[in-house]
Amino acid sequence: MKTTVTRKNMVTIPAALGRSLSITPGCMLDWSPVEERPGEIRVRVIPKRGDSARSLKGAGRAFSPERDAVAELVGERAAEG
Repeated sequence: MKTTVTRKNMVTIPAALGRSLSITPGCMLDWSPVEERPGEIRVRVIPKRGDSARSLKGAGRAFSPERDAVAELVGERAAEG
């Protein structure tokens, strides 16, 4: 896919690529040169803070205060033989 840079250094992201990477208005992109390959640029989509927060929702359940991690570890070691 090719795009053209405007006089104001703006580019248009092809629709199919934007959809496949969930790029929407307000998304941030990180642009950086590829050191090993002069003339190439790497563009990375920076996840939105809300999306990152939602992906972490419930991740701490494994560390709930009701768990006895020491007893679980002793049980695992005993099961291993």
